[in-house]
Amino acid sequence: MNIQDLPAVTIGSVTLEPVFLLAIAAALVALPLVFLVLGSMRAARLRAEMMEETLRRDAAAEARLAELLKAQAEMQGRLATMADVFGSRQAELTQSLSQRLDGMTHRIGATITEQTKSTHDNLRTLQERLAVIDAAQNNIQSLAKDVVGLQAILSNKQTRGAFGQSRMETIVADGLPMGAYEFQTTLSNGSRPDCTIRMPNNSPPLVVDAKFPLEAWNAIRDGETPEHKKLASQQFRRDIEVHIKDISDKYLLPGETQDMAFLFVPSESIFAEIHENFEGIVQKAHRQRVVIVSPSLLMLSIQVIQAVLKDQRMREQAHLIQGEVVRLMEDLGRLDDRTRKLQSHFLAAQKDVEMIITSSDKLAKRGAKIEAMEFEAPGGPADAGDGGARAVESRTGLLKLRVVDED
Repeated sequence: MNIQDLPAVTIGSVTLEPVFLLAIAAALVALPLVFLVLGSMRAARLRAEMMEETLRRDAAAEARLAELLKAQAEMQGRLATMADVFGSRQAELTQSLSQRLDGMTHRIGATITEQTKSTHDNLRTLQERLAVIDAAQNNIQSLAKDVVGLQAILSNKQTRGAFGQSRMETIVADGLPMGAYEFQTTLSNGSRPDCTIRMPNNSPPLVVDAKFPLEAWNAIRDGETPEHKKLASQQFRRDIEVHIKDISDKYLLPGETQDMAFLFVPSESIFAEIHENFEGIVQKAHRQRVVIVSPSLLMLSIQVIQAVLKDQRMREQAHLIQGEVVRLMEDLGRLDDRTRKLQSHFLAAQKDVEMIITSSDKLAKRGAKIEAMEFEAPGGPADAGDGGARAVESRTGLLKLRVVDED
């Protein structure tokens, strides 16, 4: 079939010839191929660019890898250097720590030793104090037992009276010599005072009574209300006035005892309160020639009596003392005479010794002169030396004769 045989195509007012249509058809057929070729070329160019980019990136990566390797090598060197530095620093730090730990251990050990020693000392002191406390506690316990015993004694009237009497007897026995006092003596009227003290100059003895109405006094102390205390005070006043009257009637015997007696109160506090709160009783006792005394006042009175007795004994022995003094003065006079004679003998002997020393000095001087000069004829200095020797012998003989005469 020939191309001219193909019909023409009219599109609108344009008529397309078959050749042109064929060219268009060929162009339309070749257009995909062109596009395909162009796409292949573009793809090849893209691949080439990608290859170049890949190569460029690989080169950059290799360069970076080389830099990284170099940096890694430098880092390894630095790490090695740092490891060496850290090792040396760690060794120094370890040594410093060891030294500090050793010093701290030594200081801690010394501190612990001191603390241990101090603790031992404190424990020893504490043990000593505990021992003292134990001893004090034992003393307190024994004292408590004694107080309980004393309370048991004071709760009984007879034992309480015996306690006051024993205390009075102890004070009198400690203050006076044996024979200057007597306990429980019987007077001419049959009464028996607790103690009689002998007075100097053959004076009548002094009577001491140790009884005291302690029940009424304890009732005053134990009174719960003012009324009870008032009643107890009245009872105490009556009891002690009766007791003072009994002492005045029984123990104050003219010519047999002193015209004054002692009423012994076995407590300083009771004595003080009696003088403070019961002045009428004290005045009445004085009027009846009875003196209320406490332990301290009784002790003072005993000391005064002892001094008076001692003074009396000294006056009684005064003539003997004077005779002994006269004989002592005679012996002293004889001693003085003999001492003076002995002194004169020593002076004479000293004078003779001085003369002998003078002669000896002269002999020594003459001997020195003889050694310093030639010997002369007889009758010279040698004879003088013999004369000096004879003088020394004569003086020695006189000294011997004088000593023999004095003996």
